Amino acid sequence: MNKLRLITGVFSFYDLNVITTFVFMNTKLVAPSLLASDFANLQHDIQMVNNSEADWFHLDVMDGLFVPNISFGMPVVKSIQEHATKPLDIHLMIVDPDRYINTFAELGAATLTVHYEACTHLHRTLQAIKAEGMKAGVALNPHTSVDLLENTIQDIDLVCIMSVNPGFGGQSFIENTYDKVAKLKNLITTKKATTLIEIDGGVNAANAKKLTNAGADVLVAGSFVFKSDHPTQTIENLKQIIN
Repeated sequence: MNKLRLITGVFSFYDLNVITTFVFMNTKLVAPSLLASDFANLQHDIQMVNNSEADWFHLDVMDGLFVPNISFGMPVVKSIQEHATKPLDIHLMIVDPDRYINTFAELGAATLTVHYEACTHLHRTLQAIKAEGMKAGVALNPHTSVDLLENTIQDIDLVCIMSVNPGFGGQSFIENTYDKVAKLKNLITTKKATTLIEIDGGVNAANAKKLTNAGADVLVAGSFVFKSDHPTQTIENLKQIIN
């Protein structure tokens, strides 16, 4: 059954496993990363995010090859989707992501993000993601220049700037991220694209506003949310800081 609803500045249309999200101008979003959640009480943490002012669920899927860690696979993503009431923002930290585009569409991803460094034919991959009804995202590792997206930025719905090295939660924020975000924002504006900028890694109350001032639209927060004493309040405070 289709559902239409308004959540904290985000207008979301749910059509079975396909979710299209329209972000209102100037609204900044928060996406708690379930990588930092309590896996022994995952449903509890999912419900916390459902009831909070968070906008998306951020899921880091790792294969132990592209990054040294392994997180969770399809059965866990399916279980998350069954309980989540907000869009799933799935970040594939894996080699050869094209193999799984259809699978993650069936699992209910609203946005599917692949790494620039893992895609030999990025434009083809982006088109394949969109053909499955998902928003297409591209993640950039800390060493990867935003200039490499000059020829594809108009085909990208979201760019995920890694502000830590991918593979593990709880890392320190890389300060060069601010300049990288500003440079990406300039590219998006110059190309008249509608791409959103997402920041993943080390986000907290101290750097959140500086990131959105630089041009970020979506902040992924893992340890900062789930390791806090009051995660729901932490999410609310973060939303107030950036909006």
